[in-house]
Amino acid sequence: MTLIDGSCAKWEDGWSAPEYVRSDSGKLKVVLHGTFPKNCAKSTGINVLDRQDYTDRMFRATWRRLGGSFSGTVREAAAPTAMLAAAPADTRLLTEHVARALPEMLRDINKPSDNTLARLLYLSLGSLETDAALGSHPIGFAMPENTAARSEQVVRQWFRRHHIDDLGLVMENGSGLSRIERISAANLTALLQAAWRSPVMAELMSSMPIVGLDGTMRRRLVGNSVAGQAHIKTGLLSDARAMAGYVLDRNGRRHVVVMMVNHAAAGDAQPAMDALLRWVYDGAR
Repeated sequence: MTLIDGSCAKWEDGWSAPEYVRSDSGKLKVVLHGTFPKNCAKSTGINVLDRQDYTDRMFRATWRRLGGSFSGTVREAAAPTAMLAAAPADTRLLTEHVARALPEMLRDINKPSDNTLARLLYLSLGSLETDAALGSHPIGFAMPENTAARSEQVVRQWFRRHHIDDLGLVMENGSGLSRIERISAANLTALLQAAWRSPVMAELMSSMPIVGLDGTMRRRLVGNSVAGQAHIKTGLLSDARAMAGYVLDRNGRRHVVVMMVNHAAAGDAQPAMDALLRWVYDGAR
């Protein structure tokens, strides 16, 4: 990693994925590549744990605390049935873990705008069955190498089932931290309208920040008439600001609101976004 004289607002432009190197002794070394502005106070979190290595170490430590010993290796299988099929005949399943319900996970993603969890959820879509050519892979187990491509196909199929044009849709990592991902305001509006008509509408809306109360909107429009009356998901990068969600106006009507700003001065767009939310709440015509 090279420290440079640069703009803190564009620190991610020089960032590259870290490299993980494990020594023969098992010590993990994280090697950072790219550039970073040397006078910035910006911090970022990176995951340095391989999931299989973490499970291995956690199992060994727990087993030792319980008085046991283990000299074998931990292997990852595609699914419990596949694991048991390849194991000796007397092998039995000791335990299994079921992930939290999706609505609970959505709150942890949308309220604080957690990009890492959003990407993991996006990738998990790629383990679902999309069509006969791709096959089926249950969520929670080893995913195929083309998971991202599978995830994109799942999203596009959802768009098509709901008669939403996906020609202008560009997906890269599904986390929100991308310079090339694209969706039009009209298509995002259509997505939110389709979500409103779905059986899981309540779970989606309740996962979104409430204006003036919580999540990324907790400090926005506090004390204003629209506070508590809108569920809005925010998004930001340097040179980009966005918001999308639902507003319940003073007459009891629900509106879908989408606003995107792509400009060098996008950081100054918040007053305009807040004004739009107030205008919709007051009975937009």
